[in-house]
Amino acid sequence: MLMKFVSWNVNGLRACINKGFADFFKQVDADIFCIQETKLQPEQVEISFEGYHQYFNSAVRKGYSGTAVFTKEEPLCISFDLGLEKHNDEGRVITLEYGEFYFVTVYTPNSQRELTRLAYRMEWEEDFRAYLMELDKKKPVIVCGDMNVAHKEIDLKNPKTNTKNAGFTIEEREKMTKLLDSGFVDSFRYLYPEETGAYTWWSYMFRAREKNAGWRIDYFLVSDRLKERIEDNIIHKDVMGSDHCPVELRLK
Repeated sequence: MLMKFVSWNVNGLRACINKGFADFFKQVDADIFCIQETKLQPEQVEISFEGYHQYFNSAVRKGYSGTAVFTKEEPLCISFDLGLEKHNDEGRVITLEYGEFYFVTVYTPNSQRELTRLAYRMEWEEDFRAYLMELDKKKPVIVCGDMNVAHKEIDLKNPKTNTKNAGFTIEEREKMTKLLDSGFVDSFRYLYPEETGAYTWWSYMFRAREKNAGWRIDYFLVSDRLKERIEDNIIHKDVMGSDHCPVELRLK
């Protein structure tokens, strides 16, 4: 039996709904479909899909951040955020517990221009890694979302000019390495270690998407002990509606 999981930073769910979100949602027919950057409170949108349970975690600040999950199978338990007050206002994490695994969707904080939020991002990274490791002690973890970092030079078009920019600083990349070294696998690179031009986000400027001058910052990571079950990781680069494209994990 194959399980299908999809993650998509929609950069505003209401806008994405007007650009074909529901068509892709129905076509891909995922077991779990999660989104980041909803930019809304649940009462601001009327959306439901037959056969799915839905959960929203919205930021206190309106029109900012936010995550959501649509799942066919009702979870045993659902939790929001990391259980730490300093991280609880931005709607960045939803965790679903199932019999065999934990499923986590995340929208990692952006370090911002001039790296004004890098120090907070470093705290977040350590706390999020500790959170995942605690879950992983109990059962395997699947974690996905916009993790706001291109891990290696192969993961963005122009590495040389971006080394001091948010999403490709040494500090952020080292945190991703540390997370992977803590018992997790980047499912895309596990299958396609040498593939170039595989990006999930493109700037709206300079016709970046048309030229495929992008970054791979949206991930599916799995606990090491699940890696043999990875069937495929698909980047749906032709699906429009956001500055990110959806990514899909297929697990045996």
